[in-house]
Amino acid sequence: MLWARDLSHAFGAVRALDGISFTLDRGQTLVIFGPNGAGKTTLLRALAGLVRPARGAVGVDGGRRAIGWIGHQSQLYGHLTVAENLHFWGTLYDVPAGELERRTDELVARLGLEARAGQRVRTLSRGETQRAAIARALIHDPPVLLLDEPFTGLDRLAADELGRLLGELASRGRATVLVTHDVEEGTELASEVAFMRAGRFVAYGPRGARDAATLTAAYREVVGGA
Repeated sequence: MLWARDLSHAFGAVRALDGISFTLDRGQTLVIFGPNGAGKTTLLRALAGLVRPARGAVGVDGGRRAIGWIGHQSQLYGHLTVAENLHFWGTLYDVPAGELERRTDELVARLGLEARAGQRVRTLSRGETQRAAIARALIHDPPVLLLDEPFTGLDRLAADELGRLLGELASRGRATVLVTHDVEEGTELASEVAFMRAGRFVAYGPRGARDAATLTAAYREVVGGA
């Protein structure tokens, strides 16, 4: 469903990606942990087609339109309401009108934005904006999700609800790559785990029965630091 082969990329003298390869099938969730500057965001952007790597290739069943992307920018228009943003993005992805209305109502409710659906995005709090960005990424019901720190700005209740939603999407066959500093959330969602440092996967494999404490200890041993 999603694969990368020998992805390598540099920004000047800084090697952001250095021979990254992996394959994800339906329902698998790869959670990537790594220090700042490890290349995690560059990897996601390469998978999404936002960065063209110097070497290597990416494959996505269904092409780039099959991807739902959450990055460090919300990709929402501040002068539009939450609902108008979702309609705009859904139209870009050719979601049929009736389906788009249903998806908008469903996502607004699921992400706790009912009271904000008619509010302009520029007036939202950081957490509300993040929830709207998550709805935007899911509006076309993509089979592949690329998520860069999606829990940032969310309170505990919203983070728990997002975790449940992502778990449900995985159970329905979504393939997901998730970058997060939240070891607890990441461990709960992961089927596969990678530790990344200096543009490389220094560890990669199934999560198995490992819990958050075990993964944290392994991360410190392999990568160093917390």
